[in-house]
Amino acid sequence: MTTRPPSRGGPGRKGPGKAPGAARGAKPFRPGKPGRADAFRRPERERTGPRTSALDAAQRAAQVRGDDSAKRAPWRPGDAPDPVAEAENRPARAPRTRTPRDSSDSDAPRPRRSAATAPEPATEGPTRREQRAAASATLASGVQTLTVEADEAGMRIDRFLTTRFPQLPFARVQSIVRKGELRVDGKRAKPNDRLEPGSSVRVPPLKLDPVPERPRGLDRDASDSAFLRSIVLYEDAEMMVLNKPFGLAVQGGSGTVRHLDGMLEALTGPDGQKPRLVHRLDKDTAGCIIVAKTRLAAATLSKSFRSRAARKVYWALTAGVPRVHQGRISTYLAKEEPTDADARMRVAKHGDEGASHALTYYAMVDNAAQKLSWLSLKPVTGRTHQLRAHAAHIGHPIVGDPKYFSVENWELPGGIQNRLHLLARRIVIPHPRTGQPIDVTAPLPPHMAQSWNLLGFDASRYDPIVEAPEA
Repeated sequence: MTTRPPSRGGPGRKGPGKAPGAARGAKPFRPGKPGRADAFRRPERERTGPRTSALDAAQRAAQVRGDDSAKRAPWRPGDAPDPVAEAENRPARAPRTRTPRDSSDSDAPRPRRSAATAPEPATEGPTRREQRAAASATLASGVQTLTVEADEAGMRIDRFLTTRFPQLPFARVQSIVRKGELRVDGKRAKPNDRLEPGSSVRVPPLKLDPVPERPRGLDRDASDSAFLRSIVLYEDAEMMVLNKPFGLAVQGGSGTVRHLDGMLEALTGPDGQKPRLVHRLDKDTAGCIIVAKTRLAAATLSKSFRSRAARKVYWALTAGVPRVHQGRISTYLAKEEPTDADARMRVAKHGDEGASHALTYYAMVDNAAQKLSWLSLKPVTGRTHQLRAHAAHIGHPIVGDPKYFSVENWELPGGIQNRLHLLARRIVIPHPRTGQPIDVTAPLPPHMAQSWNLLGFDASRYDPIVEAPEA
């Protein structure tokens, strides 16, 4: 008996059958029992284009927003809306208030955030004078952080503070820097450190008694201005060279009322810029001293001194005649009392605290009876009392020097005044704007001119120091 195999379904046969072309092992689709494929099945649509077009996306987004943009085709040619016109025709919106959200509208679409408003026009910042006034007014209130401007680059930290805070005593500036209370870019600074543009200077809180401003009288300004004009050796729009007389202090100090720095206020320009000292001379040293008329010129000239681009020649009358008529003096100098700004300088050793290298070239121009010498000096470095200390170091101190003249059994020749015989004779420095060298020579002060005439020295004689090296 032949046994027929069971029916596997098919057309005209009972039982479920597989769809034509179905893969072996695939489960048949059963209506009424949703499968995994049903959850992601898209509704039937016309197969006339891409499944998702830009127009469909725009219309669905419009339905979510709740506007009528579904009826428009924003990307069809000729129908693109004008954003400027829409912005002008858009009604003004009431200010939005924050209200607690209710559970009934939790499913409601949230309104779109309005476009950002145009930024307010930038206002001009305070002027430099207003910044200084504000800094001076808040000096006693607390810690300040000052930013170094571009035209203040290269300034010493102590000079930077005295410029920003004129009412702050210089001794107080030295004290706060020495104690580490002042920081530059978060680090401790020394008084002679140079500042870089953009650096932040932290000023500690200081308690200062308010100093009432005493208005300068017109008579005093006229007198100071006339005096300064009478000693001008060279002047242009950026700088001037003055012939500082003997006995006039360059800067104020303890008990010093009349000084060159204070007299320069009489030459303050219409823009409020006061002429600034570029370097210093001792009170009893006469001769050339440079004054900058603008802050930029002061910064440029100061860089010339630091880079040793400036050439200086001094004349001095010394006791005795040096055995070597032309030579080089190279030592280390340090203050005998570090806390005293006007203390004597001593010859120190390399590595000593506060010791700095000092280099000077000298040449004897003439002498008188092997008792007095006319020396021409060219300092390469610019240390305090450098020429006076170096002249005493080689055994020929400068005549009239109250600090360094210590020759025993020496009497001042008759007719020579007991004043410091030291003159800043000549200075050559690049111009701050053009870079061309400015060469200025100062005449002998009255007491030195008297000594030169008495000893028979000719001031027009050739000066051999011009052949000395520059470094």
